[in-house]
Amino acid sequence: MSRIGKLPIQIPSGVTIMQKDGGIAVKGPKGELFQPVNPAITVKVDNGTLTVERPSDEKMYRALHGLYRSLINNMVTGVTSGFRKELELVGVGYRVTNTGQVLELLLGYTHNIYLELPHEVKVETKMERNKNPLIILESSDKQLLGQVCAKIRSFRKPEPYKGKGVRFVGEVIRRKSGKSASK
Repeated sequence: MSRIGKLPIQIPSGVTIMQKDGGIAVKGPKGELFQPVNPAITVKVDNGTLTVERPSDEKMYRALHGLYRSLINNMVTGVTSGFRKELELVGVGYRVTNTGQVLELLLGYTHNIYLELPHEVKVETKMERNKNPLIILESSDKQLLGQVCAKIRSFRKPEPYKGKGVRFVGEVIRRKSGKSASK
């Protein structure tokens, strides 16, 4: 058995789980999410717990067993408490502002970068004196949030010599010494 797949998921109060259209719909106080599920994988809900079961021990079913359990668990967590990611801009002159769902980034290029975010993601920017600018993103969908963060980070990845770029708060960048350190 999959160690992750066999763990039951506790369903908190205020969360409803329905099976419809070949998938699982999870509804809670922070929104509603839907995940298509392979027809071979069975999902059972009883007495406030959800279990995921597979038909046999074939390699494909073993992989899907843990995958769908993790996806459903992330959906339950998302609709109850939500997910939050913080990105910081490290570099001289790097700035960020938002107007509604449009994020404007100044990352040292000749032009500003405008990124329109999905309506499921809430965005907040902080620009404080003598501190790196922050982008705070919140959503109930973990996959979408990670995808948006990866897109923002791809505009200027942290470089190893000076550490400049867009990175997650608390992320450690492996630093390299430059040419002068080799002599």
